[in-house]
Amino acid sequence: VQLQACGGGSVQAGGSLRLSCAASGSISRIDVMGWYRQAPGKERELVASFGNDGSTKYADSMKGRFTISRDNAKNTVHLQMNSLKSEDTAVYHCNADVLYYLPDGSPVAEKLWGQGTQVTVSS
Repeated sequence: VQLQACGGGSVQAGGSLRLSCAASGSISRIDVMGWYRQAPGKERELVASFGNDGSTKYADSMKGRFTISRDNAKNTVHLQMNSLKSEDTAVYHCNADVLYYLPDGSPVAEKLWGQGTQVTVSS
């Protein structure tokens, strides 16, 4: 059971990038999926999240610029980032609250993290 993220890169201020993250493995249920980011010298912060009830949450600085979407059939979450600013430069991590079962039938509830993808915005 793992998360695999892709889509980072370098872009000029005002540009756009789209991040994607896919969960794989024998997952029984995924609750919240989302994105966090961590800039150099700063703590990791929430970017956006998407609940399995369809609810979304955004950090104030991302509202109106970023859009999170989710495909439950494919266990994927995406982050469309528009009007990027230099302060958006960070490593972006996807995460998901998942439930899966071990071979012995034991349930495991776990918060998975993707490997992180670098987003660099130049001014």
